[in-house]
Amino acid sequence: MGLRQFGRARLLLLGGVASVLVLAALYGPGRVSQPLVVFFSPWRIQKQLYKLDLGWPKFPELFTGQTFCVAVDHIHELVYVGQRGDHVPKVLVFSEEGYLLQAWNTTLEMPHGIFALNTANDSSVWITDVGTGEYGHTIKQYSPSGKLLQVLGVPGVAGSGTNPVQFDQPAEIYVEHTGDIYVVDGDGGMNNRLLKLTEDLKTLWLRGENGSGTAQFRIPHSVTVDSFGRVWVADRGNQRIQAFDKTTGEWLGSWSDCFVEDGPYSVRLTADEKYMITAQLNIDRVLILAAPPVGSIGDCVVVDTIQLAARVRPHLLDISMKSGAVYVAEIGAQQVQKYVPLD
Repeated sequence: MGLRQFGRARLLLLGGVASVLVLAALYGPGRVSQPLVVFFSPWRIQKQLYKLDLGWPKFPELFTGQTFCVAVDHIHELVYVGQRGDHVPKVLVFSEEGYLLQAWNTTLEMPHGIFALNTANDSSVWITDVGTGEYGHTIKQYSPSGKLLQVLGVPGVAGSGTNPVQFDQPAEIYVEHTGDIYVVDGDGGMNNRLLKLTEDLKTLWLRGENGSGTAQFRIPHSVTVDSFGRVWVADRGNQRIQAFDKTTGEWLGSWSDCFVEDGPYSVRLTADEKYMITAQLNIDRVLILAAPPVGSIGDCVVVDTIQLAARVRPHLLDISMKSGAVYVAEIGAQQVQKYVPLD
């Protein structure tokens, strides 16, 4: 059975991550066993929150490359998938029902992250390109039909400049409806930083350098912004999520307790901001965390997990703000899977 087929046979972790300590001692000539003592981890799951939609997409064989990223336009009910490979379309566009609507393959070398900006009046798709050729080290904005609208960075040239802005393997982008842009740069290049840019690409603030200290990064891999004005960054190499004030760039705190086994590769919030969802590539797992309330970062709390098949390698994910469905791009299985909420 191949990875793609095997990846569809999922094990949903219903019991959570629990630690069990068994104390059994034998005493006296009658060798009477002492009672079994069980301790449960505070991560114990109370209920399953998501289930796999086995019918999405309708024809999984249409994935022809390594699927690195996925983005949802919930207003128009479209799902954009970025994939890599020779002689394959770099972007596939599906309906939320699972039908392939179009594919494009223009000016993209190695897509890494993808973001769908959708409003009632306008929509666009932003894709980070980590290639090292003539199109690489850039972020590109496209129309929904694949027309190139603008390029951020200097194509084919890695750099750390801010005027004009340069990137070295930019990992992901988040664009607010105001036009403000947040970029995590980069995916293993010379830069380990978070930038906030204006709509006309002026740098408002920049945070980060290579390291493991406060506001430092080792491969900042994913970024999102909540309604309380906090910017969340998946600091992959340091196995933590860091939070910053979106106005000033001030460091607000970090979570690391949930990522002892593997670092976070993605960070996304559900529409009600009740949960934060992230992927852990090396242990084939999706984590559902309790999102922190306003004014507090607090401690990281796992409320549910989705344990995927071995070697599926979940990379980046996105959430539909309308249906609540979670779409996971899996580079090992070369597919995107859809998980739907149970309540």
